[in-house]
Amino acid sequence: MKFDIILDKAGGFGRYQIALALLLFIPRITIPCHFLLNNFIAAIPSHHCDIGSLDANGILNLSREERLTVSIPAQEDGTPASCHMFSYPQFHLLMNSSSRTELPVVECQNGWEYDNSTFISTLATQFDLVCDKRGLGKTSVTIFFLGVMAGAVFFGLLCDKYGRRSMLLVSYVLSIVFSVASAFSSTYIMFAAFRFLTGLALTGIVNISVGLSIEWVDTEHRTFIGVFGSISWSLGNMLLAGFAYLVTDWRMLIITVTSPLLLATATWWWIPESARWLIANGKAETAYTYLQKCATFNKRRDFSSRVNPESLPTATMDQQGHSYTYLDLVKTPQLRRLTLFTGIVWYGVSSTYYGISLNITGFGLDIYLTHFIYAAIEVPAKILIYFSLNKVGRRVTQSVTLVLTGFCILINIITPTEFWTFRTLIAVLGKGLSEASFTTVFLYTTELYPTVMRQNGLGYTSFMARLGASISPLIMLLEDKWTLLPEVFFCTLAIFSGLIAWLLPETNNARLPETIEDIEEMRKKPVYFITEDQSNIPSKLPISTETTQ
Repeated sequence: MKFDIILDKAGGFGRYQIALALLLFIPRITIPCHFLLNNFIAAIPSHHCDIGSLDANGILNLSREERLTVSIPAQEDGTPASCHMFSYPQFHLLMNSSSRTELPVVECQNGWEYDNSTFISTLATQFDLVCDKRGLGKTSVTIFFLGVMAGAVFFGLLCDKYGRRSMLLVSYVLSIVFSVASAFSSTYIMFAAFRFLTGLALTGIVNISVGLSIEWVDTEHRTFIGVFGSISWSLGNMLLAGFAYLVTDWRMLIITVTSPLLLATATWWWIPESARWLIANGKAETAYTYLQKCATFNKRRDFSSRVNPESLPTATMDQQGHSYTYLDLVKTPQLRRLTLFTGIVWYGVSSTYYGISLNITGFGLDIYLTHFIYAAIEVPAKILIYFSLNKVGRRVTQSVTLVLTGFCILINIITPTEFWTFRTLIAVLGKGLSEASFTTVFLYTTELYPTVMRQNGLGYTSFMARLGASISPLIMLLEDKWTLLPEVFFCTLAIFSGLIAWLLPETNNARLPETIEDIEEMRKKPVYFITEDQSNIPSKLPISTETTQ
């Protein structure tokens, strides 16, 4: 028997799979909160030089406004300068302020005063990341994504070697420990180091939860589970706006968005190991135990009489006990081709998504409402993509969403800036399409790689995605050379990666490949859908040519 036939007898989609999806939904809510956390904890409030220590010529007898006038030069809009102060008090400005620009100024000598009306405390106010240190706030984002990249490699390797369930617990615990440690950092370097480690640990949750949920569901419902799981990103993104609005201290905000992982850790005991992975690694008895639990939960009481443990090892034909590494991704022709193409697509999807997010202007609302609206925009895109994945398939959906994203960027490149309403609508449409491509690529990639290499494959593609996310802010710096250069780059990348996606095999309604041999033989003969009552007779209609019986 193939594993899909065995899973069908235990219930390929029922209460067991729904419960698993809900259990994995809890920790996945935390992911966008951490990935986009810097929008709030690294915010830079308005500030000016601290003049509280000045005690010269009776300055303390002046009002606050008068002290600012004689101590700090004004900007063009009339607000105090952020990074400079007069070398000595200019009392004559109380009578005539026309000669401000000609007066000698120096950099802030005694720190800064911050506007605490929006945030009680941020990284900028805590570590004075302003003026010449302003870039360190954005640098912490890159450091976090470098940790995510490292985690993709780390967990991708260990998950295929030691199993999904055990490494998921490791990811939970490490994420909690490193997040809390970063919240109590006393220096910027300490914070950056723990944010790197937090990114590394969170990657395990991302990749394992996606793979585990897909490996326990039947072919027909993989799209539903994949899209349902991706809703957690949008929900977590919207919740982040609420959390940040209620918790305006950066330390407490980190702890708040990490708290769902405590519940996830408590419910980890109910999460099963992947039966596919157990069978592929020669642990048939343990796999049979989990399948029995699945059948009982789904009220398939005849499972034990229809499937016996001796039939499970035949579900895969690879070398059981073989330890796979990332090198196995490039050792065989078809898998090497798959690795190259998926890497390009993931890089394009991620880089374009973050590139568009950096280019989209707000609605003139406060930071919390703007963040919430942009998060909410993603939900309709995910709902529409669910129907597209089922009707037109993964390959067409992946390719079209990327190409259309590129054309949205192109339209904004050639549209004059005075048509700001039209440009904003196109930018929002582009963001929705880029999010749709992200939702598709997670499900698509999970279906493309074989069970024995699935977490390695997800680790590699996640690495490529975070590489794109890390480089996107650097690409934005090219606007100093030519304003439209970043948009031209992201437009080209989106269209190119969309065309590459067209070269990948279709996986809609196809069984998950179990072994590397399945990938290598995927174009040699067609695959037929086998029903529960026709386990020995192929139906007349082939549904895919990517895997073998």
